[in-house]
Amino acid sequence: MYPIVAKEILSPTITKYEIKAPFIAKKRKAGNFVMLRIVEDGERIPITLVDSDSNAGTITLIVQAIGKTTKLLATKNVGDSILDVVGPLGVPTPIELHGQVVCIGGGVGTAEVYPIARALKDAGNTIFSIVGARSKDLIILEKEMGQISKEIYVTTDDGSYGRKGIVTDPLKDLLDANKDIHAVYAIGPLPMMKAVANLTKTYGTKTLVSLNAIMVDGTGMCGGCRVSIGGKMKFACVDGPEFDAHLVDFDELIMRNRTYVDLEKIADERCKLTPSIVALAGGVK
Repeated sequence: MYPIVAKEILSPTITKYEIKAPFIAKKRKAGNFVMLRIVEDGERIPITLVDSDSNAGTITLIVQAIGKTTKLLATKNVGDSILDVVGPLGVPTPIELHGQVVCIGGGVGTAEVYPIARALKDAGNTIFSIVGARSKDLIILEKEMGQISKEIYVTTDDGSYGRKGIVTDPLKDLLDANKDIHAVYAIGPLPMMKAVANLTKTYGTKTLVSLNAIMVDGTGMCGGCRVSIGGKMKFACVDGPEFDAHLVDFDELIMRNRTYVDLEKIADERCKLTPSIVALAGGVK
């Protein structure tokens, strides 16, 4: 059992957790993830490790409640425990000295790109950050990203905050104005990452994305997370989750991720949990 030692509401559907997991805390690197199982008969889900404190023996996760399991997790509070937390899994992000780097987070993907951006900053890179979401209430970690960035740009689809539009709008401006940007790291919804990859490919800019493929065990045994990279089959859990964006077959991955959409809807309906974390938690504290 893995106790929840802290919980913070970041938005009506996004929550930050600190969980006691000493072994994982000591081994965690940027880009790693864990597999969670909330209850005995529950499914396993992959969640990126945002941070860790080896002295306190804790790991930090940021989770958006969008399905049965993540909504069930949202009902857990400080003092409650998670049944299984397995990790750290995945290949750590290759942290190199590029010079100037753009780090892009879309929605809850900002939580995944943040530890990467911080590691790149610590390695001596200059960070330009772009944070995007559908609306203002889904923008997270803006302050934290801003603290490690030379410049930060915020976009919302509906124009409720920052620049109205999508993350590729300020990215194009940056690539046009700055020829010294040598790498882009982007994490978010698949259509967003595909759009970023299509744009940066025209500039010849190295681009890495983290693929949120369907996973069952996270160790390469089930084959559920297979992806096509440069025409070759890879497993997101053990070969990734990060890959060269220009080699990813996004269309195939988007199609594969829709395989269980109908079953996910049925499971969500049966769960009968309110989608609002705020309501479950009794309000923002």
